[in-house]
Amino acid sequence: MSAAPGTTPVPDLLASIDALQATRRLDPARRDQLDAELVQLRHDAVDLLDRRPARAEWPPTYADPFPGVVGIPEVAAADLDADTMGGGIVHHGSVLVRGLVPPHGVARLVDGIEAAFDAYSAWFDDGATAEATAPWFVPFEPNAGYDYKAFKRGFVRQAGGVWTVDSPRMLADVLELGESTGLTAHITSFLGERPVVALDKMTLRRVPLDCGNGWHQDGAFLGPDIRTVNVWIALTDCGGDDSDTPALEVVPRRIDHVVATGTPGAPFETFVSPTVVEEVSAEVGVARPRFAAGDALIFDHLYLHQTYIRPTMTRERYALESWFFAPSVFPADQIPLVV
Repeated sequence: MSAAPGTTPVPDLLASIDALQATRRLDPARRDQLDAELVQLRHDAVDLLDRRPARAEWPPTYADPFPGVVGIPEVAAADLDADTMGGGIVHHGSVLVRGLVPPHGVARLVDGIEAAFDAYSAWFDDGATAEATAPWFVPFEPNAGYDYKAFKRGFVRQAGGVWTVDSPRMLADVLELGESTGLTAHITSFLGERPVVALDKMTLRRVPLDCGNGWHQDGAFLGPDIRTVNVWIALTDCGGDDSDTPALEVVPRRIDHVVATGTPGAPFETFVSPTVVEEVSAEVGVARPRFAAGDALIFDHLYLHQTYIRPTMTRERYALESWFFAPSVFPADQIPLVV
C-alpha cells in the first residue's frame, strides 16, 4: 500500500499476513511469536479490505458437477476444485470431501485440540496467565468498537468447544490447512473476495455425549443475506445410523431461503421444528452421512442440519468448524479476522 508524498507509509498488513504465514512454515523456532502476531494482524487488517461486493448477483452461477445425484454429492480431496465446491453448494446444498486431511494431519489436529482444551482449563479453572497457556490458549480481545461478549466463551466451552481464534497455534494451523489443501483458494473464488472468519463461528470441537442438538440454518441468526462457506471437518470416524459417536444429520438438498423458525416443537426461537424439517425434506429425506476422520462437509448458511446424537453413543467426537465470510456483507454483530 503506497502513501501520499510527505505522509507516513501505512503498513501493508495483508501482505504481512501472507509473509508471516509463509515464514512460520519455514522457521518453527519462531512459531510461537509469529502465531501470536498473526492473530492481531488478521484482526487489524480487516479495515484494509475492500468492502464492495465483488459479485453483483448471489448465489454465483455454476454448472451442476453432480447431475442426477440425489442426496449429498461426494468428491475425493484430490478432485476438489472451485467449480466442484461451488456447484455442489448451489445445486445440492453441500459437498462431502473424502480424505481432505490425511491420517498424520488428523492426529496432529486432535492433539492440538486437546492442548487447547487443557490450556483453556488451566486459564479458566486454575487461574493460569495467558502467557503460561500460550500458544495453545490466549483469550482474544478485539479492537475498540466491537460488541465483545466475553461471557460467551464459557457457553462455547460447556458445549464442547473452544474458539479457534483463542488458540494462536490452532488458528494458524487450521488456516495453513486451508492453504495447503487449496480450500482457501476455492472459497475465495466462490465468494469473489478475500474471506474473513468470525471469532465465535470458528470452533475447535470435542463434542460431549450429553451435548444438545436442534435443527437450524445458521442464516437464521447470522442473517439471510450474508455470503458464506462452512468447512466442517470430522477428526473422528463418525456418522451413519449405527454410529457410537455424535456426527451430523442434514437435509441433503439446496434450500434458497431461511425456513420458518420458532414454530411449535422448535427448541429455540431461531431453530426449526421437526414438522418444518419433515416438510422441507419430503422429497429427499434426512441424511446421516458417515464420515471417516479427515473427511469434510462443505455448505453455506442456508443448509439445514443438526448434531446427530443418541443416548447409546459412547465416544466423543473431535471436529473443526470454520465459517468463512465475504467481508462485503459480514454480519454486524460478529468480530472479523482476515484469512
